[in-house]
Amino acid sequence: MIDTNPSTSPNPAHTPRSASRRARLRSSLLAIPLAAGLLAAGAASAGAATVSQSATSSRPDRSDSLTCRGKGIDPDAKLHHRTETFIKAPLSTVWKLHTDVEGWPSWQEPVTSAKRLDQGPLRKDSRFRWTTPAPATPTTPATTLVITSTVEDVQQGKCIRWSGPAIGKGLRIDEGVHVWNFIKVKGGVIVRTEESWTGDQIEADPETSIKYLAPGLDFWLADLKSTAEARGRRN
Repeated sequence: MIDTNPSTSPNPAHTPRSASRRARLRSSLLAIPLAAGLLAAGAASAGAATVSQSATSSRPDRSDSLTCRGKGIDPDAKLHHRTETFIKAPLSTVWKLHTDVEGWPSWQEPVTSAKRLDQGPLRKDSRFRWTTPAPATPTTPATTLVITSTVEDVQQGKCIRWSGPAIGKGLRIDEGVHVWNFIKVKGGVIVRTEESWTGDQIEADPETSIKYLAPGLDFWLADLKSTAEARGRRN
């Protein structure tokens, strides 16, 4: 669990060099399977404070999964990852930053575009489309993944849950289900997130797939943390 004391909470370095490195790695997370040498590099880059779990049975345990309005990730998915961090910033800052989908490219370098498909604040049934590059691998060509997400559940300032496919030339994830929880604590916010992925291509080698899918959430949280804390200091 995350220590809610700001003086002892994780504080990942966020320099232009480290941000660029994270962006390059995150861009490759969905391009799987990869060569064994790249696997070793990706596994070593996973955040030390994260919690990762790969389930390969037909009935994985989801009793402790995150939820939003009582609903969580796909209970039958073989692949899922959960992680959390403490952000020393107001809840309003973190929530606004996270739900301003069209602003994602300004603080997440791997997100090359993001467009709302409706207007107004994010709400149930809101849809958005975003893109991220995936480099060539021994088994898949370089491509751009197009992800179309639909908000399934949302509670203002507390949680949001969306789902949708990620599709590119030679690479496909049939559905990702993503849950976010925001908990206001002394000195800031604990953000918890969990995602599941399904699809024949990634389920063909789940142990390899999770090594590249899971760190994407860790880097997303690191970017959210550094950006929210920087904005919080300015306000």
